[in-house]
Amino acid sequence: MSEQVVENKMGTMPIGKLLVNMSTPMMISMLVQALYNIVDSIFVAMIEEDALTAVSLAFPIQNLMIAFAMGTAVGMNALVSRHLGEKNFDRANRVAVNGIWLALFTAIVFCVGISLTTDRFFHLLTQDAQIITYGTTYLHIIGWLCFGVFFQVVFEKLLQATGKTFYSMITQIVGAVINVILDPMLIFGIGPFPKMGVAGAAIATIFGQTVGTILAIYFNIHFNKELHLDMRKYRLSGEIVGHIYSIGAPSIVMVAIGSIMNFGLNKILLWVSGPTAAAVFGVYFKLQSFIFMPIFGLNNGMIPIVAYNYGAAKPDRIKRTIFLAGRAAVIIMAVGTVLFWVFPKFFLGLFSASENMMAMGVVALRIISVHFMIAGVSIICSSALQALGHGFFSMITSIVRQLVVLLPAAFVLAYLGGINAVWWAFPIAEVFSLILAFSFLRFVMGRDIQPLYQKTVEP
Repeated sequence: MSEQVVENKMGTMPIGKLLVNMSTPMMISMLVQALYNIVDSIFVAMIEEDALTAVSLAFPIQNLMIAFAMGTAVGMNALVSRHLGEKNFDRANRVAVNGIWLALFTAIVFCVGISLTTDRFFHLLTQDAQIITYGTTYLHIIGWLCFGVFFQVVFEKLLQATGKTFYSMITQIVGAVINVILDPMLIFGIGPFPKMGVAGAAIATIFGQTVGTILAIYFNIHFNKELHLDMRKYRLSGEIVGHIYSIGAPSIVMVAIGSIMNFGLNKILLWVSGPTAAAVFGVYFKLQSFIFMPIFGLNNGMIPIVAYNYGAAKPDRIKRTIFLAGRAAVIIMAVGTVLFWVFPKFFLGLFSASENMMAMGVVALRIISVHFMIAGVSIICSSALQALGHGFFSMITSIVRQLVVLLPAAFVLAYLGGINAVWWAFPIAEVFSLILAFSFLRFVMGRDIQPLYQKTVEP
């Protein structure tokens, strides 16, 4: 029997062991990424609070880039895993190569788009000249050199699609560590480097992404034997691109909606309480990533398992994977809630918080963290829907949570109760999100997964 027809571990290994095997490297790498995000902002905050505010206001644009990179990669990942489960190796390779071409074209679009729109974007948020200067400097560099983020995400997803999450972990860790090392050197001019301020933070980010991309390409070529990435053999296919985005477009919309929500909430916060509130919101986003990133790592391990076993028509393995992932998400989020309630002053102190920022931030962290466990289950439900090819339901859930509920609730609460009331919009929105996501998943499991029992008998 040739190597290609040997059953992948995603179809044979016990689910508990498999989920740990697939998710643990991703959770570790995501934690490193979260640590990098926090350290990056800590160094920027040392410049001054305006610099931290500027980088926080730039987040929606960065998030939009990540939205397109991740959406393309998620669609490609799910399809590659499904076709491998079906033993359709040629189709899996075609999808993989199409994903790479899409990453290139999307990066070019963002490079041009950010160059043309950055100044206008910051003037929509604030008239503070110093914040605008910091923000445009940072975002121009991130936009002009954005190719690394697109290629790193796509090549990492190809490793994850075949179960080689260890190598994906290495690429993320190496890129993040390089970023963290270069941050203080480039920001403050340590060693042979000039003092570059926020520009140094942006360059460190780009350099880390580039190194991660190079490693991910190397690992795919030398260790990902189930895929053969022949860019000359496979061309862009409208039909394949359509399939990729039928799964990935909802992911793009979901993350892009996060950018809209972030932009809108920053406008509300600047209106009700000024730049300090926006800085608090930015710090929260960095800190919560340390809690949410392990969940996203869990998702990255879960999605190819669910997609592969859907293609292989193994419903019990699908259900078991979703259940175990949901239970792990609740445990992780419970720990996060405790940390935010017990140590808010310590976390805010890491960002050189002023007395006003500290008082505002303690209240914010404690209120927002109330929704963490609910969010964990909601994320797992939405990711399962994506893995099963129903990303549209995930998209609807995200739209309702962030645009239909969260932003209007934040505005009303700001008007009625001021800054401390705004933060309750997060728990309120997450309750609606969970109800929708669970309802959609229950519908899909009944319609698409239950009939699989008639096609095959689990061993």
